[in-house]
Amino acid sequence: MKFRAAVLLAGLAGGSGLSPSAMAAQPCEGLVSGPKGVVTSVVDGDTIMLDSGLVVRLIGIQAPKLALDRPGLEDWPLAETARQTLLERLEGQKIEVRYGGERTDRHGRTLGLLFDENGNWVQLDVLAAGLARVYSFPDNRTCLSELYAAEQSARRAGRGIWSSPFYRVRAAAEPDRIVPLEGRYELVEGRVLRADEVRGRIYLNFGRTRATDFTVVINPAALRLFRKAAIDPLALDNERIRVRGWIELNGGPRIEVTHPEQIELLGKLQGN
Repeated sequence: MKFRAAVLLAGLAGGSGLSPSAMAAQPCEGLVSGPKGVVTSVVDGDTIMLDSGLVVRLIGIQAPKLALDRPGLEDWPLAETARQTLLERLEGQKIEVRYGGERTDRHGRTLGLLFDENGNWVQLDVLAAGLARVYSFPDNRTCLSELYAAEQSARRAGRGIWSSPFYRVRAAAEPDRIVPLEGRYELVEGRVLRADEVRGRIYLNFGRTRATDFTVVINPAALRLFRKAAIDPLALDNERIRVRGWIELNGGPRIEVTHPEQIELLGKLQGN
């Protein structure tokens, strides 16, 4: 199988030259209208509450996390800045939730893309301000090209979180620096040395020693999504990619990929 545009989506969107405001003029299409309401409070940089009592998780992004009195957790850098900025942006505003995938999560929160009364796409604004990263799920993968482009614009400009070492893109060639990041959501990029299939899983190896080097693992359920999109991850040999996900340790550090959009094919693009 050959790579289709799906795996190139993020990289190409980042080089499109479209500004967030230009993309907002042509917002994500094919969405289903959901609940409307007035924003009464903001829990954190990606979660709000409406006057109806509905809690809405802004799907497609991950803002810096607040501990919110949860034992063992600490605020991530700029978490309160992200919350306060979203509060100033939305408090008292009428908004509409639009669905592009799964509509609720296990916590009972509504999952949707958020638009204000002027039709502005809130997730796009948050990413453009550098106050979140793109964060997708196998059952919520709608309109990611626009979101990736807004994130990249902020990253190139060093806005918001992109001015903090906490959020910088990690180098796959430096696994010793990734090991201490176990349990954190990270962006890692580098050149794939070899792609192998072992017992139904694809391993993208960035070094010669799986016990110590960084690896991307594509599980069987994810592999079905790759194949459905006519994408062959075994064709990633010698390709420069960026992958995002949660750092795990299994020998060396690794990220488990659950859907194709977690991988950006960078090629020879500069300033990504």
